[in-house]
Amino acid sequence: MSQLSHIGEDGRARMVDVSDKSSTAREAVAQGFVRMSAATLALAVSGEAAKGDVRAVAEIAGVMAAKKTSDLIPMCHPLALSKVEVRVEPADGGLAVTARVKTTGPTGVEMEALTAVSVACLTLYDMLKAAQKDMVIEAVRLVSKTGGKSGDFAA
Repeated sequence: MSQLSHIGEDGRARMVDVSDKSSTAREAVAQGFVRMSAATLALAVSGEAAKGDVRAVAEIAGVMAAKKTSDLIPMCHPLALSKVEVRVEPADGGLAVTARVKTTGPTGVEMEALTAVSVACLTLYDMLKAAQKDMVIEAVRLVSKTGGKSGDFAA
């Protein structure tokens, strides 16, 4: 159990104490994909969906989600984010979502980036479900992270 930082020696869940950790620059990038038909993709890219510009709304939803991560994930620390950028771009077979999150602090922003991507993907589904109900949200993953004691990571 001691290998998992959110599990104490007694086996109970806990929020990690980061008060003695140094503040360093941290950045994380996450990606996800919403697979859809060519017709639904064309509708999303056109900006003429019934609910409006789905890409813009999903990008804003992703930014909002990153800022609320500690409200959604129980053991996440509330962080002062210095940058959140969410991009929704057309790709072969659907829409690719990328989030880049930065902060300077004692803990990383991987969960914020993953939350941003997840909520952006869910928002795309919500806004396009009238056109296609069998869309698939897939490949949500951490692509890279920098900073912190564990060092850099690239998928």
